Amino acid sequence: MIEDRKLRALVTGAAHEGGIGRAIVARLESAGMEVVTLDRAPGCTYRLDIASDELPPLDDIDVYVGNAAVTTTFGSAHRMALDKWRKDLDVNLTGTFRVLQACLAGMRERGFGRIVVISSTAGTQGLPGQVSYSASKAGLLGMVKTVAAENVSRGITANAVLPGMTASSGVLSMPEDIVEAWRRSMPGGLVQPTDIAEAVAFFASPAAAAVTGQVITVDAGDSLNVRSVTSTMVRG
Repeated sequence: MIEDRKLRALVTGAAHEGGIGRAIVARLESAGMEVVTLDRAPGCTYRLDIASDELPPLDDIDVYVGNAAVTTTFGSAHRMALDKWRKDLDVNLTGTFRVLQACLAGMRERGFGRIVVISSTAGTQGLPGQVSYSASKAGLLGMVKTVAAENVSRGITANAVLPGMTASSGVLSMPEDIVEAWRRSMPGGLVQPTDIAEAVAFFASPAAAAVTGQVITVDAGDSLNVRSVTSTMVRG
C-alpha cells in the first residue's frame, strides 16, 4: 500500500547545480519523498537521453516530474531549420511523454500517481525567436489535460507548472547584458528555482488529490498587464 512506504519520485533534467530540477529534488526530499533523478548529463541516478535511449524500469515511480528540456534552440518561424524543430519536439514533448508512459502503468496498477510537467509561459504566450520551444511546451499542456482526463478515476493526477523567466543556471549563464535586460523588463523580477519547486510540491502532495488537469503559472507577475492610463502607476 502507498500509505505504508515513502513515495518514490522521479525528476528529469536534474543534473545542473542552480537549475530548476535540483530545486525540485531538494523540495520533494524535504517533503519526505525518495527521489531518483535522470539527465543526459552526469550526476544523476540515470544518465540517458529521454528522446532516444532505452528507459530503465519506472513502474515503481509514484511521482513523476517532467522537467528535462532543450531550452537553447533559437530561430523564428520563417527561418527555423527542421532538424532544430525536431530536436525540441523530440526532447521536450516526445521525450517527456516517453518517461510519463513508462511511469503510468505502475501508477494505474497501484491506483495512485502524481504527474507534474514543467511547461513554460512560452507555451501559452509564445516567445519570438523560439518557435520550436514554444510549440513543444504548448504540446505538453494538451498532453497533461488528456492524461488527467484518462486517469481521473484511478487516483492519478496530472498537472503543469508554467515558469516565467527563471534565475536558473541556464538563464544566468547568458551574457550579463541580456540577463539584466530581462530583469528590468519583469515587474516582479526573475523567478527563483525554489518558486517553481514549491508549485511542484503542491501538485505532488496529498493536499492536491482533487486537483488535476490544472496549470499554475509562476512568472512573478510578468503576464499581468501592469500598464496604467494615469501618469502614476497604479501598482506604485
